[in-house]
Amino acid sequence: MSSPAAAVERTHAQGGPPTAVVGDAELPPGPRWPRLLQTALWATQPGLMSRYAARRFGDTFTLRPFGIGDVVVITSPETIREVFMGDRDVFHAGEANAVMEPIAGASSLLLLDGERHLRHRKMLTGPFHGEAVRSHREQVAAIAADEVRRWPLARAFPIRPRMQEITLEVILRAVIGVSDERRMARLRELLRRLTQVGLVEMWLLWAYPGLARRRRFRALTTLRIMPEINRLLYEEIAAHRLQRDERHDVLSLLIAARDENGEGLSDEELRDHLITLLIAGHETTTTALAWCFERLLRHPQALARLRAELAAQDGESYLDAVVNETLRVRPVVDAVWRKLAEPAMVQGRLLPAGAVVMPSIILVQESSDSYEDPSSFRPERFLEEGAPPYTFIPFCGGPRRCIGASFATMEMKAVLGTVLRAVELRAPTQRPERAKVHHITLVPSRGGRVIVERRRPAAAT
Repeated sequence: MSSPAAAVERTHAQGGPPTAVVGDAELPPGPRWPRLLQTALWATQPGLMSRYAARRFGDTFTLRPFGIGDVVVITSPETIREVFMGDRDVFHAGEANAVMEPIAGASSLLLLDGERHLRHRKMLTGPFHGEAVRSHREQVAAIAADEVRRWPLARAFPIRPRMQEITLEVILRAVIGVSDERRMARLRELLRRLTQVGLVEMWLLWAYPGLARRRRFRALTTLRIMPEINRLLYEEIAAHRLQRDERHDVLSLLIAARDENGEGLSDEELRDHLITLLIAGHETTTTALAWCFERLLRHPQALARLRAELAAQDGESYLDAVVNETLRVRPVVDAVWRKLAEPAMVQGRLLPAGAVVMPSIILVQESSDSYEDPSSFRPERFLEEGAPPYTFIPFCGGPRRCIGASFATMEMKAVLGTVLRAVELRAPTQRPERAKVHHITLVPSRGGRVIVERRRPAAAT
């Protein structure tokens, strides 16, 4: 590990601000509440706590929750750019996400840093870009159409669980490509249970990952079902290796991927990437879709304009804008993380090694300095001026931008278009749903309740 002086020299050499730093590394100020209170608030009301701290301490402040260490929250676009584009040997995203290892596995793209991350990212890029993504759109639309046919008429129900069924089926069929019906049924059941784990259990594993190695905690739902999930995934990987020329799902493309030395991914690496896609893709896309409907049904002009675009079949500019504005005004996760492998300059301040630097998605995307009337849902803003740099970061940014962003966006547009063409929806009440924490996502508090008023004629056949 280099000295603070060396860290400053490295920052300047990479184009950082020529700020003179005297003395040792230090953390910015933050709330002096007990750690237990900070942990409880962050686990249940991350937006509320961050907004208070930003008003009190400015655009950079420190939180101190249990089990994670000192967390330096940053909210200005310029500082977020510093972190996203910082030295990958210093700003470790994988180390910051290490708490996910008991579930995601040591080879998860979320947990890798340095050359290993670069190797795996290159191998995973192909299946999540361009034609490889577009080729799954019809399948996603068909899955959504099949789900919509089962929705009740004239009765309020939460739409998030229905979106969860769609996105889970997309993972099973388009991503993993499960062909054996018995294996499909069992994986469907187990993966549903994995995504329904309670907040207390999630935080126990998040803050204290060592619990996964203790016998008394192996009765936790997550740890109890993971061995069977792993066994079924390994069976599917083996089946794919035998028949990969006959398949076109994401797993088949990952099996075929090779690095510059001609080496492929091991079964263990493939398993870790599949679980990561489930954790990072299934839950987040589910929640983003629920928020899309929650926002659209409370903004009839936006809904009418989107319906008109879908009916005209004349491009998708407004559909893109609706997706982006939903992700901006109702972010699915509150922040992203980097852990400092050595002291580093951030916003002219030398931060100590071991600190976690957390760009706040919530605060930068709702800032009045970045957006006019930022709390309003106005998709038109993405047709007019777009988002200023580093003020719209639902998929993170820089070299660690979410590799599944294109797939998630395609999936959201396919599902939105299919549902709105199939049924007329309204909200039971115009009162907005607040955000509540579910695992690491911010979901509509009542599940995004909707009522199907009627089925549209084109969807009746």
